[in-house]
Amino acid sequence: MTGPNTSHRIGSGKPWNRRDVLIGSVAGFGALALDAHFPALAATAPHRFKHGAFEIMVVSDGHMVVRTSLLAPGAPNEERAAMLRTAGQTGEQYNSPTNATLIRTPNDLILIDAGAGPNFMPTTGKLIENLEAGGIKKEQITKIVLTHAHADHLWGVIDNLDDIQFPNASYVIPAAEWDFWTSDDALKKLPEERHSFVTGAKRCFARIKDKVIRVKGGDDIAPGLRVLDTSGHSPGHISIEVAGGDGLIVGGDAITHYLLSFRYPGWPSQGDQDNDLAAITRKRLLDRLAADKTRLIGFHLPFPGVGVVERKDGAYRFVTA
Repeated sequence: MTGPNTSHRIGSGKPWNRRDVLIGSVAGFGALALDAHFPALAATAPHRFKHGAFEIMVVSDGHMVVRTSLLAPGAPNEERAAMLRTAGQTGEQYNSPTNATLIRTPNDLILIDAGAGPNFMPTTGKLIENLEAGGIKKEQITKIVLTHAHADHLWGVIDNLDDIQFPNASYVIPAAEWDFWTSDDALKKLPEERHSFVTGAKRCFARIKDKVIRVKGGDDIAPGLRVLDTSGHSPGHISIEVAGGDGLIVGGDAITHYLLSFRYPGWPSQGDQDNDLAAITRKRLLDRLAADKTRLIGFHLPFPGVGVVERKDGAYRFVTA
């Protein structure tokens, strides 16, 4: 899985942790009020479509319950309040969908991101049961591509006993991401309330280390699937370019909110580890998506997270496919 590093970066905040995003008991979780174009909760039935030579299936891992205060906390107050009203997210919390992508190639069954698993929050960890609802057993998956090592993307590689969930898969991980989370000083680079992300990543990586393939931007994962460097949200964050038609990008967390990320891509987000680089990444990625009419799958966009980007009023908008 090597190749010329032809990609460019299209990419200091703090990553989420359980204490930030989990609020109250299960009974206290409020539904996300979106406008008429978007459903409130992630559906459980997988969404399927063909793209070039590939069969694509988007599978819900459930949804996270996130503090609304994490949305662009440093933005101008009046503009931020107006954006939240438009999004219907004026309460203390909102539901953020979590959408994994499964790609069937002639030789592989490739899962992009493994979900949160059983140890993050009660509203996530639904990936395996929803894969099974789509006719896919976890033992069939041959590769798992991890866009980055935040809990909602990584912790699903192990179960509640720390056993590997996908026993027949190899694990494709950005080298810079692996290096950051396994480093001896990772805890020193993040405040104490974020340390659970470091300890969780180390625990998961320890279980899969013998099956890991480290990649960088420009590397091929399989014929027609290429790594795109979209760092900023995390130190080594990647997206995946899928060949065929006008193209498809599985964006991970390079773009995370159906309204904020498109209307105000330069605003900082509490979820980004490097706010400046993450803003540069979003703008460049949005420019490319709009110019090339490339489809996007967003991990945190309303299920199934599939759509295109259009320019609108000096910014952008997401149009569901």
